[in-house]
Amino acid sequence: MPFVKRNQLGAITAVSTEQADGFHESVDGNSAELKIFLETLGVDAEFSQSDIDFVRVLEDLMGVLMDKQVFLFTELPQEAQEKLLNRHALRTQRRDSLNLLGDDDLI
Repeated sequence: MPFVKRNQLGAITAVSTEQADGFHESVDGNSAELKIFLETLGVDAEFSQSDIDFVRVLEDLMGVLMDKQVFLFTELPQEAQEKLLNRHALRTQRRDSLNLLGDDDLI
């Protein structure tokens, strides 16, 4: 839940993801007031979330195309290979950190 600073009129003037000096009031991340403030900064939360979701679709699509050998991983530019490997490593870490029972405990 985000924390906000307000001016003397009660309008949001700053947002933080952490409770810090001057950021004592928490607000609902979906509040209309917060969305309006973010839009004034040029941040469109819905569009940003859509980008995140779409990136996952592209990752999955690339995986399918590589599995079907439409193209090879090594045909990608070095920078793209590194980015894909980093994303894969992050996703693996997250998946493993959520595996509370471990593989040995599966029935």
